Amino acid sequence: MEIAVSTLITLIALFHLYIMWFEMFAWETRGPKIFRQFPRELFPKTKALAANQGLYNGFLAAGLIWTFFITDDHWRTNVALFFLGCVAVAGIYGALTASKKILFVQGIPALITIALILISGLQQ
Repeated sequence: MEIAVSTLITLIALFHLYIMWFEMFAWETRGPKIFRQFPRELFPKTKALAANQGLYNGFLAAGLIWTFFITDDHWRTNVALFFLGCVAVAGIYGALTASKKILFVQGIPALITIALILISGLQQ
């Protein structure tokens, strides 16, 4: 179970690092290709807003990566649950306000990982 949790945390962290890169550094170049429904002229005007969102995604990734360096099991679990909870809330909110797809790529993986952590903790 520990390998599955570590793998999921790694994948979720990598995904958020990708989002950080995209929103901070590729918003004007890749953004119009990904968000085709938005007018092209919107991207330069929203570059600072996207970069700010990207920074927050970087913080989520950093928190998840931090869990691999915490040696105390209780602290590692609590820190992982906190950051995964933040990711899950962001995924749910994004699904409600922006796109249902966000729930599947962000919210559900975090919720599954939280469930696995809680289940494995109950078995100990």
